[in-house]
Amino acid sequence: MTDYYDMLGVSKSASANEIRQAYARLAKEKHPDRYLDPTEKQRAHSYFQDLTSAFNTLYNPNSRREYDASRERPTPRTPEEIARDAYERANEMRDAGNTEEASTLLRSAVHHAPNEAIYHHALGRVLARNRATARDAIQAFEKAIQLSPREAAYRVDLAALLLSQGLTLRAQKAAEEALRIAPRDPRVQKIAAAVGLSRS
Repeated sequence: MTDYYDMLGVSKSASANEIRQAYARLAKEKHPDRYLDPTEKQRAHSYFQDLTSAFNTLYNPNSRREYDASRERPTPRTPEEIARDAYERANEMRDAGNTEEASTLLRSAVHHAPNEAIYHHALGRVLARNRATARDAIQAFEKAIQLSPREAAYRVDLAALLLSQGLTLRAQKAAEEALRIAPRDPRVQKIAAAVGLSRS
């Protein structure tokens, strides 16, 4: 990906005015309307779109801060690094209320590290917030449980989701397993009571 500062020919410390002037100059020089050849025109059009993205990103103080932060992050290389990076960014998106972006990032994490239960669980928690994706959330929780069967929290979240979907028998089964693993855990006790299990 082209560096936006390089594209505009400005330094990282450039003021908003310098960025605007650089964009105006380049937009005038490289505008697609200056080209007659269709291939050159198309190339100029693509460049102009990238140039405009660079300007919009750097001219706005908030998006510039985000862009600068992303430039300083090391670029993930291995599938594990890509998954970890996606997971961490997904947590930020989820905390900011952007569940759609969070679920996209978590699907990427699951894709790159399919044997990490934590990513499947996190995906399930995000998907569980939307009734339309509840079935996918159940599958994500079940995969997390398959990968990490001794983690009671995964079964608690699965039981709660199943109960909210009216799947009481399946919720009871998940809660029973959670009780077997962590009988003293307050969250386990709470979901067990919610599905009608009495502790013996």
